[in-house]
This record gives sequence, C-alpha cells and structure tokens, in this order.
Amino acid sequence: MDGSFIDGPKCTHSPQGTRHELVRIEHAVCTRAACALAWQIFTDWRNWHRISNRYESIKWNGTPWVAGSRIQVQILRPVKAKVDRVITMCTPGHSIAWINHVLGYSMEQWLLFDPLLEGGSRISTWLEFTGPSVKIEGRTVREVIKEYLHEWYANFRDTCDLAALHAGPQ
Repeated sequence: MDGSFIDGPKCTHSPQGTRHELVRIEHAVCTRAACALAWQIFTDWRNWHRISNRYESIKWNGTPWVAGSRIQVQILRPVKAKVDRVITMCTPGHSIAWINHVLGYSMEQWLLFDPLLEGGSRISTWLEFTGPSVKIEGRTVREVIKEYLHEWYANFRDTCDLAALHAGPQ
C-alpha cells in the first residue's frame, strides 16, 4: 500500500498581531511486518542511513527512546540543518512522540504502530508544526516535509517488508 496523506486544517494565531500558521500533516503505510518487528527496525537508529540518505550524523544525549532524551540529527538535504529532537513519550512497540526544533520551526510528531487483522501492521504518523514562512529550494516547508515523509516511510515500509519475508510467518 502506498503512503497516504491527510492535510489538516490550518489554524492562525495572533498573539501580538502576527500571523502564525499551524500546519498538520498525517501519513501512513502498511507493512507485512508485525508491530514488534517494525518497532525493532524503527528504533535501530544506527541503521537509519539505510532507510534515508539524508543523514550526516545522529547523536543521542541520554538513553535512546526514553522520555526526556534528546537526539540531534544533522540532515544533508534539501538543506544542511541540525534537528534537535526531545522524546516526550514512548510506549515500546506501540507509540512514540517527540518535539523537533529545526530552522526556526517547532514540530510535534507522533508515530503509531497498529496491528492489522490480516497480519502485518499499519504505521501512521502525524505532525503539527509552526514557524516562519520560508521557501526551501522554491517549495513550502509543508511540501518539503510531505516529500520527506513519503520517501522515509516508503523506504521504512520496504525495509520492514523485507525483514518480515526473512523472518517467516509471524
């Protein structure tokens, strides 16, 4: 199944007469891998470079995947930037949430692992972000994030499907 997107409503805030847009994006993929296997692949951050070639480096400050821990991700494209992520919630095998700060944007993101009745799992994510209205290589930040989510989760799904094939019946 190809990834699906849902763009949520735009909200505007005017705390001091300025407009800030709150953007919501949702994306989901289904994989043949059971939730436990998909979770194992996702949390193996040392192998994220196999899922995406956008990473220059990944460094944890604290115990990985524990609320309060931080992960710094240096990305290479579409622009070089440092993503500072703090884990806010983690239920192993089921869900994880974090807050990102990058390029003047703040983002809250949740990732959910749900079993499918016919086997495998549905991996869904939603994120909300706000920040300056800038263009990255002529595209809106919303477009850049949607492209990134589509690419990353398609590669993640393929990685999970391959691991499920090698693992046999689950």
